Amino acid sequence: MNSEGIEMQTFQGLQSLVKRLRSPGGCPWDQEQTHSSIRRNLLEETYEVLEAIDGGDPKALCEELGDILVQIAFHVQMAEEAGHFTMEDVLGGINGKLVKRHPHVFGDVKVGSAEEVEERWDAIKRSERGGKSSLDRVPRDLPALAYSQSVQDRAARTGFEWPSLEASLDKLAEEVGEVSRTETPEDREEEMGDVLFALVSTARQMGIHAEVALQGANRKFYERFISMETAAQGQGRSFADISQAEKLELWERSKGE
Repeated sequence: MNSEGIEMQTFQGLQSLVKRLRSPGGCPWDQEQTHSSIRRNLLEETYEVLEAIDGGDPKALCEELGDILVQIAFHVQMAEEAGHFTMEDVLGGINGKLVKRHPHVFGDVKVGSAEEVEERWDAIKRSERGGKSSLDRVPRDLPALAYSQSVQDRAARTGFEWPSLEASLDKLAEEVGEVSRTETPEDREEEMGDVLFALVSTARQMGIHAEVALQGANRKFYERFISMETAAQGQGRSFADISQAEKLELWERSKGE
C-alpha cells in the first residue's frame, strides 16, 4: 500500500489509480481521452503481449499483461463516468458467460474430448446469438490473414471446408494459375486475394495458423536482411550499392547463420 492508501498489488488498486488520473486534479492527458482516442493503444498493447509470448519471456509477458489491464481499467472508468456500465457489470458478464459455456465443468454435461468441448461451445454461442451467423462475431479489424483463418475456422465447424489437404492444395494451385492469366491490375488484385485465401485454407488443413507462420517468416527475413546490411558495412560498403549477384551471395550466406 502506498502513501495514499492504494493497494498496489490488487486490481482494485489499479482501478483507484485510473480513477485518480481521470479525476479533477489528475493527469490532463488522461482526462482528455475517450474510447476512440485510446483505441489504438489497446491494439498496440495486445501485439506487445503476443511478442512477449513469441519471445518466451515471462518477465516481459508479466509487464505487457499489466499494460493490457491498464487499458481495460481506463475503458471501464470512462464507461462508469458516462453511466454506461461498471467493472462489476463487466466481471459479472464474463463470469456468467464462462459458467454457461462450460456445462461440463459447472453442470452435469459429460464430454469426452477437447473437440467435443469446442463443438458444444459453438452450439451455445449460436443459441446466444439467436440465429445470427457465427461469422458476425469475428472482429473486422483483425489482420487480414487472421480474419481469414477465423472465418474459415468457423465455417469449417459447420462442415463447410475442403475434404482433404490434397483438395486444398489443388485449389491453391488452381488459384495461382489464375493469377498468371490475369490482364488488368484489378483482376490481379482479386485473384491474388483468392490465392491468399486458398493459402490460409491450406495452412488450416495442416494445423498451421497463417498469421503466426507469416510473423515467423517476417522475423526471419528481418534478421537475415540486417545480417546482409551488417556484412556489407563490414566491407565498408553500402548494401544498396553492391551488385545483385553480391546481394544474392550475402543472402545465401545469411541463411547459414
